Amino acid sequence: MACYTKNLLLSLFHSTYNRRQLFPKVLTARDVTLNVGVVLRFPKLESAEMSSLRRKSLTVLWSGLLAFVILVMGQSVWSILLIANFRRGPTTPWSIVVMIGFLWLMWRYLGGSWWPHATSEKRHRLLRANSVSGRNLVLAFIAGVFAMIALAGYWIVFCELVKTSPNAMPDTSKYPLLIVALVLTMSAVVSPVVEEIAFRGYCQKILESEFQGHAAVIISSLLFMLAHANHGWFWSKLLVYFLAGLAFGTIAYLTNSIIASVPVHIVGDLLFFTLIWPRDASRRLVTEGGADPWFWLHILQAAVFTALALLAFRRLAKHCAIGRQASHREDVVAA
Repeated sequence: MACYTKNLLLSLFHSTYNRRQLFPKVLTARDVTLNVGVVLRFPKLESAEMSSLRRKSLTVLWSGLLAFVILVMGQSVWSILLIANFRRGPTTPWSIVVMIGFLWLMWRYLGGSWWPHATSEKRHRLLRANSVSGRNLVLAFIAGVFAMIALAGYWIVFCELVKTSPNAMPDTSKYPLLIVALVLTMSAVVSPVVEEIAFRGYCQKILESEFQGHAAVIISSLLFMLAHANHGWFWSKLLVYFLAGLAFGTIAYLTNSIIASVPVHIVGDLLFFTLIWPRDASRRLVTEGGADPWFWLHILQAAVFTALALLAFRRLAKHCAIGRQASHREDVVAA
């Protein structure tokens, strides 16, 4: 019996030793804890990453949806007023007066006025109509105008390199010149105001709460580009709209205000409404008639003013950073 017991204990000892050799990391309490920790830890990391990705995706969808709702609301009202005005008699541009009132109401409400008061502060923050110093306002305007002139050059060059349908311009020959000028000017105000509220205000501000500044500008510019896809799904057109969105978005981000981006947007629309788009139908492709001197001049225009715009944006960024640092020091001293 004792011999049998001795043999049994030896057998158990050798069995345990062999298991330790085969599975050395699962026998000690510390190793078990480490292994269990690894098993439990990776799913938590994966879950956190998935949650972050889901949150970012929802932020993009929500900001884009909100921007398009604001855009459609503003543009639809102006289109309806224009149609009604020209049908009942274009000699009196009453639609302009009504639209000015509508823009004022839209600006006030989206800026935090009126009911519901619980969302007033959030609406005011998302509108992003913050005050801008005179110097930064001038620098932003200069940088933006340089960018618009460069984009005009790119647009003309692309139109002569890639066959695209011209942007349709309404026939205004049968209307009085003064009425046409007033309506054109008002159109160049309505679109920038509504689009800056929608994309550089509400949309980009929401994106900046979830993404870094440069990423928010890029995403809002992509959404801005898609909003102009009704002009045609041509890469050359969409690229110009995307670059324009980058210029407007950068100004709004650096100055933290659409007050600085709206005037630049108005200048850009006036430039394209009066000098670029009316001549698109008459532009000929380089592959059909060769490159004339104007083609090379527009390439030079795009290159030179791109460089000037980049330098101006760099200076604007520097001055905005100095202003933020000074404001922060004042807050610290006041505290």
